Amino acid sequence: MSDATFSNPEIPTQTSPPPAGHRIFQSQSLVFILLRIGMYIALSTAISFAVLWVAAALMPGPRSPYSPRILTISEAGSLAGALAAGLIMSQLEGRAFGEYGLPSRGAFGKLFWQGALFGLLEISAVIGFIAALGSYHFGSLAIHGMDMLRWASFWFALFVLVGLYEEFAFRGYVQFTLAQAINFWPAAILLSVAFGLVHITNRGESTLGVMGVMLAGVFWCFTLRRTGNLWFAVGMHASFDFGETFLYSVPDSGTVFEGHLSNATLAGPGWLTGGTAGPEASVCDFLMLLILFYVFHRLYPPRAQSSLQRPSL
Repeated sequence: MSDATFSNPEIPTQTSPPPAGHRIFQSQSLVFILLRIGMYIALSTAISFAVLWVAAALMPGPRSPYSPRILTISEAGSLAGALAAGLIMSQLEGRAFGEYGLPSRGAFGKLFWQGALFGLLEISAVIGFIAALGSYHFGSLAIHGMDMLRWASFWFALFVLVGLYEEFAFRGYVQFTLAQAINFWPAAILLSVAFGLVHITNRGESTLGVMGVMLAGVFWCFTLRRTGNLWFAVGMHASFDFGETFLYSVPDSGTVFEGHLSNATLAGPGWLTGGTAGPEASVCDFLMLLILFYVFHRLYPPRAQSSLQRPSL
């Protein structure tokens, strides 16, 4: 008989420790998860900075941070950094990129356009209520003819970039990863607060405006939880900003951008109009978001846990 026949079962089998890479990129320990999130943020920042540096080198001379060209380059660079960093982390972690919330299957499909409808419904209802109380007037057209089509196309495309970047940055990789350690909703609340706080630096932003952004962040986390991906949130985010900036020509996070549709005016108490921040800081928007929570809950009821797995494409 071989020696194995008489092996002592009380002697533990000698196993080598798992590779360091496995512990870092597969562990659900909060320490390693925070380390991965730090790596993601560092990669995203570095890649975005590199893209913007190259763009700046190719565009000498004075540049307004609110010009259409600079806005496009800035958002495209930020999005490139966020997505590239997510792709790198997906390779290191052995996951499909789509697990972080933006699967290729369904991209710009039904959920995106449903979200876009929700966003337009939200801003239209808010503006309509403010107008009914006499504090919003559409005014005369500020642009005409082909300029109208050109600016509408530009703003919608730009806000799709904004929606993709901000949703993936706050509710994509970081949300997915942090939830492994502290569960979905604690992670969602923390990141929604962070989402609001980064808007503080916006020109003309207000405390109510920041709170409105936080509540919107929680709602978009809710849509992520119920649909399993970010496409609804991206569509809603983009269309709300489009409605605010172009369609109704009011401040968006404190700024009135060029190329808006009309010479609109907002005049009235800040709690109603949103003040310098714009209608996103209006009490009307808070109420509308609460209504949309219920509507979305009815449209997308909770599903079994197994059906909440995100597509991995």
